[in-house]
Amino acid sequence: MLATTAFSGFGAVEARRVLIKRAGAEGVIPGRPRRQRRATTRPSKIPFPRREAIIFRMSAARKVDLIEAPNNLGLRPPKPGIEPGAWRGPAALDHAGLALRLRPDQHKRLARPRYATDAQPGTRIRNGVALRTFSLELAAEVARSLERGALPIVIGGDCSNLLGCVLALRRGGGRGLVHVDGHSDFFHPGNYDAASRLGSAAGMDLALATGRGEDLLTKWPEVDGPLVADADAAQIGEREASDPDYAYRDIETTSIDRTTVQKLKTEGVGATIERALRRLEQRKIAQAWLHVDFDVLDQAVMPAVDSPGSPGLSYAELAALIAGLIRSGRIAGVDFAIYDPDLDPGGRYARELVGCIGDSLGIAA
Repeated sequence: MLATTAFSGFGAVEARRVLIKRAGAEGVIPGRPRRQRRATTRPSKIPFPRREAIIFRMSAARKVDLIEAPNNLGLRPPKPGIEPGAWRGPAALDHAGLALRLRPDQHKRLARPRYATDAQPGTRIRNGVALRTFSLELAAEVARSLERGALPIVIGGDCSNLLGCVLALRRGGGRGLVHVDGHSDFFHPGNYDAASRLGSAAGMDLALATGRGEDLLTKWPEVDGPLVADADAAQIGEREASDPDYAYRDIETTSIDRTTVQKLKTEGVGATIERALRRLEQRKIAQAWLHVDFDVLDQAVMPAVDSPGSPGLSYAELAALIAGLIRSGRIAGVDFAIYDPDLDPGGRYARELVGCIGDSLGIAA
């Protein structure tokens, strides 16, 4: 289980580990029976709005569900005829010990969707039709986890997994998104020529989630309007906003809250957590979704991603950021994306990511 300690005010929160003893058989999916210490909570100074139709059950100690989503549909081929390797991410992290570290209550693996390099009929988004189908499947799995009061941890795969995760959140009565990514992923037909090239949803996920792009990936059953309103979104980690040729310049005209990685490293993780939580409070959001693209890490420590870069976060900074957000009680679930085992043949970075994820959730090794 994951211990969640509500904030007493805002600011940096020191991660508190919860020691969990394992019991039962090894490798059982779903879940392993476990014993846990009961955590205590204090009332938060951040009010939870009564009017929000949240069906998710919160408890002092939330169960963790691990959902493997081996989706690479949103990525362009790294070379002609070569399929992106991010779909292998969940299996590689599991091999590196992720399930053993997290000891999830339930552990589910979605079937890998079929990747195509050619355009699909009726869409200018790469694998758009297949991605809609996969997003609906992922949404159903995440919804089951949320309904039983667990914290779903979705392991990708690429950033387009975000769509299915937020769809589940919206269908359950929740809303809001904290988007932690080294790029804003804000490509849409308003800022690139969709007729001249296929769009890749892993570079469009924030735009698609906020309703920009083809109906195929912006209009969803049981949801009115976009998956995320601009004002309900916070983007953390963009590293290229000051570049003269910054591709997502139009995001600056939106009400999406933005904290560049340069600002985070100047002001600190605590101030960044405070800013994100203030936005959620101002918008009366009880629980938002948290998206984490591993390319927010500096390429010096994490080169095994689709688009590595600098400056970026250290593992300790990323773990502290995630921990502070989750321990506020305002995060419904998390998806992790874009680790590519093809760029990590020795598995070194997989092991480091397992440690980072475990530390961010406060789960002892």
